[in-house]
Amino acid sequence: MTRTFDPVVLCPNDQIICGDNATVMAGWPDACIDLVVTSPPYDNLRTYGGHSWDFPSVARELTRILKPGGVIVWVVGDATVDGSETLTSMKQAIHFREVCGLNVHDTMIYQKAGVSFPDTNRYYQNWEYMFVFSKGMARTFNLLRDRKNIWGGQKVHSTVRNADGTLTPKACVGNITQEYGVRYNVWRIAHNLPGREDHPATFPEELAADHIQSWSNPGDIVLDPFAGSGTTLKAAKELGRRWVGIEVNPAYVELCRKRTAQGVLPLYTENLKLTLDERKDTH
Repeated sequence: MTRTFDPVVLCPNDQIICGDNATVMAGWPDACIDLVVTSPPYDNLRTYGGHSWDFPSVARELTRILKPGGVIVWVVGDATVDGSETLTSMKQAIHFREVCGLNVHDTMIYQKAGVSFPDTNRYYQNWEYMFVFSKGMARTFNLLRDRKNIWGGQKVHSTVRNADGTLTPKACVGNITQEYGVRYNVWRIAHNLPGREDHPATFPEELAADHIQSWSNPGDIVLDPFAGSGTTLKAAKELGRRWVGIEVNPAYVELCRKRTAQGVLPLYTENLKLTLDERKDTH
């Protein structure tokens, strides 16, 4: 059933709400959120104060409140139980596509610059999925161009292989390759994790900020239904987006309020271009 409530009243922005995320979202109108950037609990790797959550209900409500063309960035990994990875992350991705009807816009990788808990009987794990789901075709894609091209400044002289095996020159042959190109979908990001001592599973502000820049515009509403330490909310505020967070643990709610109460820093505003330039050689 379509809800026609006033989103200004029932879908608050620029605030953090303490409560069960599926229950809170159930009271919001359809199509009121532009972007979701979140990292749900991975299997049982963390206790988060003993709180549990209902994945099917969360997925259903996120799909309903997402605007057409909106995006969900779902950062998730898997536990290893009895010698086997659970594949929970893949099951969730399939659910978003097959049950909720969202597009899998991209399957990205968050590569950690380091390994926290290396195993002794398998290769060290240092990455997580970043599934990018969209409701129909993604409406916004501000692709980051900070990958240094090794052929920058030289003329393009490349070919495309056809279905029959023959080669055809690319349409752009003869053009000058730009110094910097669009970033690949594997992001290597260092562990600069403010608030790590206050929350068991923070992720880098850079990761949240780069996704917010990529899939939304200033003024859009960004939601994190597992707000945790408030990383997504803080980045959204600094990038000029409206934001709303849901967090079931009262202690983490206070942490979110403290982080979002800080004044907007120049890191992602007037110095945004400088910040990207400084990172170009690291991706």
